[in-house]
Amino acid sequence: MDVNVRRAEEKDAEAIGRILYEVHAVHHAIRPDLFLAGKRKYDEEGVKKLISSTPVLVAEDESGVLGYAVCFLEETPEGGSMRARKTLYLDDLCVDEAARKRGVGHRLFAGVEALAREMGCYDLTLNVWEGNDTARAFYDSVGMKPLKTYLEKIL
Repeated sequence: MDVNVRRAEEKDAEAIGRILYEVHAVHHAIRPDLFLAGKRKYDEEGVKKLISSTPVLVAEDESGVLGYAVCFLEETPEGGSMRARKTLYLDDLCVDEAARKRGVGHRLFAGVEALAREMGCYDLTLNVWEGNDTARAFYDSVGMKPLKTYLEKIL
């Protein structure tokens, strides 16, 4: 499969929005106490704003957009006991259900990693919801390692 990874354009907002429903459905299945059924994180206008303000990548083939990645650059100044650093935070990476298990996610992640290096980042970070074992296995396979553990106690 010939997959191209590139910066998203406004014309990609509809396709990204469609895939956003899929990732939200996964999160709703894991945590229905937090995620509302049938929703998505960003509406089409929100996706267009993201595309114009932060790095968003898409993976595509001749059939169209197969997946997307939304990233945010975080800059931490030196302070206290911490060094200054630039981090690329991967907020979302999702591949259309029909295109999964064909290397699209790996190509998209490689694009994100290359972008982080190009931007002079020290590291690439992300969060995975507990229970999203498929995503966790994927991120383990591309070399991600735990940075810290975020705990909760529902009251």
